[in-house]
Amino acid sequence: MAQATRPHPSASSAERAGLDAARLAASNINPSTGLATDYLNHFNEAIMVLEMLPTAPDCKEDFLAWQPMSYREHFAASPLKHRNLAIAAYDAADPAVRGKLDEIFDTLNAALIATRDGMKLGLSPETIESLALEVAWRLKPMISRAGALINGEPVDAQATVQAAVDALFDHEVSTALET
Repeated sequence: MAQATRPHPSASSAERAGLDAARLAASNINPSTGLATDYLNHFNEAIMVLEMLPTAPDCKEDFLAWQPMSYREHFAASPLKHRNLAIAAYDAADPAVRGKLDEIFDTLNAALIATRDGMKLGLSPETIESLALEVAWRLKPMISRAGALINGEPVDAQATVQAAVDALFDHEVSTALET
């Protein structure tokens, strides 16, 4: 009787779930994380419209029509042929990474919804422009962080980077105080 082959414990969560790494890569899904940056387009499009508002105020209606979507909802509604694979790989992804991403996505959705709702209050064009640019500027780093997680950066990498910056700052301050 043939014995089933078990993936190595160091295999990615997608590989452990039986998802083929080559098929994932061919579908623009990161084989090591099982996640796709395509979902970030949902937020990038809203941010792009916000950035366009100062020079193209008629884009306001496009932004007001934007609706939040979860990762699964985005891919379920997508015309992409790999949408089911993207959902299956997301479900198989490391729960810690998914959790951190979902936190980021929830924050992005909340900020965009609040901005959209605020723009419906009859704000002046100048206030709308300022709001749009401020929100876009503040959300871009979150998109970058989500992209880094999707592409395999460890969940705690930000804390490690911050600790290194803090240590460097502490060293510089103590050195300055000694002189």
